[in-house]
Amino acid sequence: MKRVYSIKSKNELDLVFKEKKSVGNGYFVIYFIPHETPHFKYAISIGKKFGNAVERNQAKRRLRYIVSNYSKYINPKYRFVIVVRPQSNLLPFDLIKENITKLLIKAKIIEKEVQN
Repeated sequence: MKRVYSIKSKNELDLVFKEKKSVGNGYFVIYFIPHETPHFKYAISIGKKFGNAVERNQAKRRLRYIVSNYSKYINPKYRFVIVVRPQSNLLPFDLIKENITKLLIKAKIIEKEVQN
């Protein structure tokens, strides 16, 4: 996924957390706001309680892969942050993908008809 899709600055992250709407479950939380750019922007936040650096990087790679698979279905008018909770450390990839998909649909970032 290209770098233009990621939220790079602390100001952008602070804006999302300040003016946020959120959806979540026991494993992930998605904070999102509408914005006016030609494409969506996102970030992944994962704390040190999740595990060591190898486990955190693996989780981020998996989430980036899921977002890149849905990139053509994601509404370009959103900026969002995926916060990973420590309980998701035990989930296999299929359940991670299912949970993220449900949350993106619930937040209306993607449409229900997406089958991937």
